[in-house]
Amino acid sequence: MYARHGLSIRVSRAQARSCFDTFQSRLIHIDGRNRLSAFWTPTESRKPNATTQEDSHDLLQRAGFLRQAHSGIFHLLPLGLRVQEKVEWLIDKHMRSLGASKVSLSSLSSEELWRKSGRLEGRDSEFLRLQDRKGAKYLLSPTHEEEITTIVANAVKSHKDLPLRLYQVSRKYRDEARPRQGLLRGREFLMKDLYTFDVTDQQARATYEQVRNAYKAFLDELRLPYLVANADSGNMGGDLSHEYHFVSNRGEDNVIHCTQCDYSINEELYIGTFERSMVAPLWNQISESINGGEELERVHLDQHGMISGPCQSTVFMTKDRKRRIQVVTPRDGGVINIYAVRALIPDVDTSIMPSDNSTIDISGDFTLVVDQRLALQVGASRLAALSSDPSAPQPEIIYSRASILTLPISTTPCPTCRSQSLKVSKAIEIGHTFHLSTRYSLPLGAQVLNAENRLVPVFMGCHGIGVSRLIGAAASLLSDDKGLNWPLLIAPFSTVIVPGSGASAEDIVEVYDAILQRSAGRLDAVVDDRERSLGWKLKDADLVGYPLIIVLGKAWSERREVEVQCRRLEVKETISFEGLGIALEGYSKRL
Repeated sequence: MYARHGLSIRVSRAQARSCFDTFQSRLIHIDGRNRLSAFWTPTESRKPNATTQEDSHDLLQRAGFLRQAHSGIFHLLPLGLRVQEKVEWLIDKHMRSLGASKVSLSSLSSEELWRKSGRLEGRDSEFLRLQDRKGAKYLLSPTHEEEITTIVANAVKSHKDLPLRLYQVSRKYRDEARPRQGLLRGREFLMKDLYTFDVTDQQARATYEQVRNAYKAFLDELRLPYLVANADSGNMGGDLSHEYHFVSNRGEDNVIHCTQCDYSINEELYIGTFERSMVAPLWNQISESINGGEELERVHLDQHGMISGPCQSTVFMTKDRKRRIQVVTPRDGGVINIYAVRALIPDVDTSIMPSDNSTIDISGDFTLVVDQRLALQVGASRLAALSSDPSAPQPEIIYSRASILTLPISTTPCPTCRSQSLKVSKAIEIGHTFHLSTRYSLPLGAQVLNAENRLVPVFMGCHGIGVSRLIGAAASLLSDDKGLNWPLLIAPFSTVIVPGSGASAEDIVEVYDAILQRSAGRLDAVVDDRERSLGWKLKDADLVGYPLIIVLGKAWSERREVEVQCRRLEVKETISFEGLGIALEGYSKRL
C-alpha cells in the first residue's frame, strides 16, 4: 500500500519489486559514473563499402563522432564533443601559462573594418557575406584581427595597460572552393586564436617566443610527432611566422627538415643551395650575359638550341590557358616545388596537374624556366650560345639564380649544419604563429602613450590552433584497419570497462572507482553497460578508439584478474586487480 496526499494505491509485491529495480537502475546511472547507456553513440559496425579503404573522416562518422550536414559543414555528436572539450581544456591550460584572458567575439564582422585594414579586396571568394535589412554589410569571420584590434584601440590608451594577451576558441568561416578530408578542410571550423599586444617591437618578439614555447608544450603533451617550420606570413602581414604540423603520410603539406639540427622550413620558403664545386667552367663565360644584378634574367636560345644533358621537363599552364610554362630540372634532382615555380611565374595555374616530358619542345608560345643547377652543370654551353639571328624563334627563358626548383632529395645537405641530409615529410598543419608588427594597429588606430608620453602604435601578434583540424589530424594519424586510436589526453574516455556476463554491478563499480583513484584522476573511465555481446562491445571499443580497454571476463570471475588491451602499445595482458593501478600508470606514461 502506497499513500500520498490522502490517496492510497495498492500494488502487488512483483510490481513493487519491479519499481525498486527500476529505481535502483536509475540510481546506478546517476551516481556520477560514466556509462555508455547514458550516451548517444550511433556507431556503425559495418563499413559502408567493404572493398574501399576508409579514411579518418569515414571512421569519425562510422564511430559516431560526427555527421556531415553539408559540404564542408559538420555536426559534432556526444563523443566528438567530448574530444573537442578536452582539446579546449588543454588549450586553456597553456593559454593560462601565458597570462592570457579568454574572450568570445561575435562571428559577424563588419566589412568596413576589413576595408580599413586593407584585407577586403582581393579575397572576395573566401568570404561568406550577409546584409541586414538596413543594408549594412557583414562577413562571417574567417579570423578576428580587425575586431580585436578595434576593441583594444578603444579600451587601451597607456603603455601601463600592456602587455595584453587575449584569446578565444570560436567558429570561423571560409568559403572553401573544394572542401575535402572532413575536418581538415571545411567551410566552418573551430579555431583558437590568441592576440598579443606590446609597446615595442622588441617586447612583441619576446612575447612571440613565449607563445612558441607554449605551443611546443601543448604539442608535447599530446605525444604525437610534430614539426615546427619557418613559414611565409602571406596576407596576414609581418615578417616572422612559424607553422606547427603533425607528421602524417596523409598530409597535404611538405615540410623540409634536417634529421640532425633544428632546421625546418615550409616548402613555400625552401630555396635550395648548391656546392661551388658544381659550377661548370663555362659559367664565367655567361655570367655577364645572365647576371645583370636582378634576380631574374630573360635570355633566348638560338635557333637550334636545346638544353642538353640529364634533365627533365615539366609542363604547366598559365591561368588564362594561353601560355605553356616548361620547367626544366635535373633528371634526379627531386620533385618539382610548385611554390618555387610560382615565385618566378605568379601567373602559373597550380590547380592543373603538371605533365612530364623527357624532351624539351621550344616551339610555340611558352616560357622556359631553367633550374640553376642545369645552367651551372650541363646547360652553360647552350645558354652561352645566345642567338644573334633576329629571324630565329625567340622563346622566352627565365633563369633563376636564386632558387633550385625542386624539393630536396635524400642526398641534399642541410644548409645549416652541413652534417646531415634534408628530409621531406608529409604533414598536416594544425597551428600557426605570426608576429604582425603594426600591420593592423596602424590602419585601425590602436595606439598608446609610451613612457616618453608619445603616441605610438602597439605591436601585435596573432597565433592560431585549428581545433577542428587538430581533431581530424589526430584521428588520421593513429587510425588503423580496426578503427580510431586516440591520444590519451583527448580521447572521449581514456578507459572503457567492458564487463562480461560474470561481472556483477558491484564488480564494475569496484573496478571503475579503482581506476580513478589509482590514477589520481588522470584517467577517466566509462562502462559499456549496453545490452550487447562481449565480442560486439570489444569491436565497438576498437572502432571508437579508447586508448585502454579493461575486460572483466572469465579471468575476473575465476581469479579477480582483468584483461588490459592497448592497441597503440600492442598490449594484451592479464593483470591482477591489485596490480591494476601500477599497470595503468605505466601505460599512461607511454600514451
